[in-house]
Amino acid sequence: MKKKRNYTYRTMRDERQYGLYWYSALWNILRPVLVGLGAVIVVIGLLYSGWNAIYDGYLAPADIEDRTEIAFEVESGQSLTRVANNLEAAGLIRNRTVFKYYCDFAGMGQKIQSGNYLLTPAMTMQEIADQLTRGDGNPLVRNITMIPGWTLEEFASKLVEDKVLTDSAEFLELCRTGDKFTDYYYVADARTTPNAGQRKYMLEGYLSPNTYEIYTNASAEDIIRKLLSQTERAFPADYQDYAAEKGFTMDEILTLASMIEKEAKSSDFAKVSAVFHNRLKQGMKLQSDVTIHYVTGVRKMSLDNDDLGMHSLYNTYENAGLPLGPICAPSVDAINAALYPDESYVAENYLYFCAKDPASGELYFSRTLQEHEQAVAIYAPLWKEYDQSRGIE
Repeated sequence: MKKKRNYTYRTMRDERQYGLYWYSALWNILRPVLVGLGAVIVVIGLLYSGWNAIYDGYLAPADIEDRTEIAFEVESGQSLTRVANNLEAAGLIRNRTVFKYYCDFAGMGQKIQSGNYLLTPAMTMQEIADQLTRGDGNPLVRNITMIPGWTLEEFASKLVEDKVLTDSAEFLELCRTGDKFTDYYYVADARTTPNAGQRKYMLEGYLSPNTYEIYTNASAEDIIRKLLSQTERAFPADYQDYAAEKGFTMDEILTLASMIEKEAKSSDFAKVSAVFHNRLKQGMKLQSDVTIHYVTGVRKMSLDNDDLGMHSLYNTYENAGLPLGPICAPSVDAINAALYPDESYVAENYLYFCAKDPASGELYFSRTLQEHEQAVAIYAPLWKEYDQSRGIE
């Protein structure tokens, strides 16, 4: 019996030791896993807390509960840095630097458009950036274009059509007198020319053709001044000096250039200029149809006796020399041609030209009256057909 008890005791002891062994082995396996898992949880917690801190401090809406609309203006030409500074100052974003880096990283930095926007502190940084780059605020500026060869009346009509101006009356009245613009020396000089008060528009020819950026609330006077300021660039001091050497004033060159602009395509500008220069030197009347068109407002290829005999200081069939003033807005190319006529056509004394094809604007040049009359006999039927096709008799 004693041996049996000893055997039983040893067996139980061995089983306990065996179980402890396996518990120890299992713990040795699980412990690093649990420690690692705990570390991961701690790291995730730290990252989550850190992200929350970063998001709350820099990326979150300025105030998720505040949906009050705040007027925000982006001015034309403002840098991204300036926009970000203004957003932070307005309480619309939490951090200007983060907003700037976000826009740069997202490729939005150069896409922010000027305008007046309504933004809220509840908007996310992305929502604000998206709205500013869509440009759906009311624009502060817009573009207007004066086309070479346009008259002031045509330009005014376009401004009204594009809803830049509500009507053309004030604009045209300001252009007619030029009274408010004598601080521009070339306007002041033009107003001293003979019969200046009889000009249809004192500022005709002085609003330089180009595309301009103006404020959406620009007045008629603002627009005129914008274009007048470009005239000196189109006709710089060295042009004026050269014109004076040739016996012309700025006003006379602009007048000549406006006729050239209306008479021909740019490829023929210098040739037409040569004809006009040759006729002026010889004291011949310029006999330019476009000066009649300016008075009547109708581009008519076949002029009749009533047209040719019209009493007007713009009528170059009735009056010698240049017309009373410019008849449209001349381009820089036309101004250059007025100053520098085609030398070969000057030397060969070309005195006439006429339209070969009214639709294409191609011209035929002649030296003598006989040559010119022969050309007119050939091409005049085409002029009448062209007028009839446009309902002009």
